[in-house]
Amino acid sequence: MTQTLVRPRTPVEPPRTPPKRKRHRDPGRFVRLHLPLALYLVFTLIPFYWMVVFALRPAGETALVPWPVTFEHFDTVWNGIGFGLFFRNSLVIALGTLVVVTVFALMGGYALARFRFRGQRVFLLALLCTQFVPGAMLLIPLFVIFKSAGLLNSLTGLVVADTAFQLPLALILMSGFVRNVPVELEEAAMVDGCTRLRAFFAVTLPQLRPALVAVGSFAFIGAWNNFLFALMFASRQDKFTLPVGLSYALGEFNTDFGALAAGGVVAAVPVVLVFAVVQRFLVQGLSAGAVKG
Repeated sequence: MTQTLVRPRTPVEPPRTPPKRKRHRDPGRFVRLHLPLALYLVFTLIPFYWMVVFALRPAGETALVPWPVTFEHFDTVWNGIGFGLFFRNSLVIALGTLVVVTVFALMGGYALARFRFRGQRVFLLALLCTQFVPGAMLLIPLFVIFKSAGLLNSLTGLVVADTAFQLPLALILMSGFVRNVPVELEEAAMVDGCTRLRAFFAVTLPQLRPALVAVGSFAFIGAWNNFLFALMFASRQDKFTLPVGLSYALGEFNTDFGALAAGGVVAAVPVVLVFAVVQRFLVQGLSAGAVKG
């Protein structure tokens, strides 16, 4: 009988994990990165801090910390000066501009991104050139047009003016967002039997949610902070917006800084809340529109 030699199995060594690299702390990183950012943050927040201090500090006090806290300045601007009405006017104008700009930018941006027509580049160049035109140069022609159309001293006229000023940039941004969505997705949906309109609503529009948030946020903030058009096209006090109301809070011989600061807080809170809510979608939308597909 022949004997078969069985070689002993060599133990299989477990895979070696690469040694973890020790992070070397760079002592100069704090000086190069964190210290300039901290100084910039302090430089940015100091005006807001003083605005809140003046709004919450009793009149005649000079303390750096508002104590005791008082809300008399907010009562003065909201009920005395009429900031409640100004707030409502600004909100109506900003929301109206947001809706109109977003709808027209969505339609126009889709057309610019998906179709080719004669004079397309010239049209895009004209849209870009409108961003170099100061808003003050549009006052006289817009005033003549609004006077003929009966849009002076109306919130509708201010929505139209803000839309005309915000729409060119919104079209440029939205066209970049739509180009980032692959056209093959729409073509596949149309092969399956969808019309172009149904393919747009079923495939493209869900991909454009961050873009809609980004464009709508810019339109809302631009209309909310617009001072020039509201000052020139609305002379009645019941049509004033918050920026115009703040300007009228400055007296000729004296100024109530507490009431003025309280009005600034009232005007700034909606903007801060909007950015806090849509920050994630805003960054995602801007990064998507910045990449050419």
